[in-house]
Amino acid sequence: QNISNQIPSGYFLGQNYPNPFNSTTTIRFALLKKDNVTIKLYDLLGKEAGIILNNVFDAGTYEVNYDASSLMSGAYFYRITAGTFIDTKKFVLLK
Repeated sequence: QNISNQIPSGYFLGQNYPNPFNSTTTIRFALLKKDNVTIKLYDLLGKEAGIILNNVFDAGTYEVNYDASSLMSGAYFYRITAGTFIDTKKFVLLK
């Protein structure tokens, strides 16, 4: 979901909210230019647990709602890759 077409001042990956959460959460990110965006999910051992997003987006600020109801409770990491920008955040799923 595009929340702003205004060009942000830099690339950004926000902390999901709410955190901790029960089944669904929202992740915000921003892009300086049109780019392919991949957000992958990893467990605490670094094993890929899923792909949240893999698509091309124009410059702007976006939110993605993620349904983690198929995952077990626990801590996970999500990592964005957009061009040369890479960032990682942690979230906690409580069921």
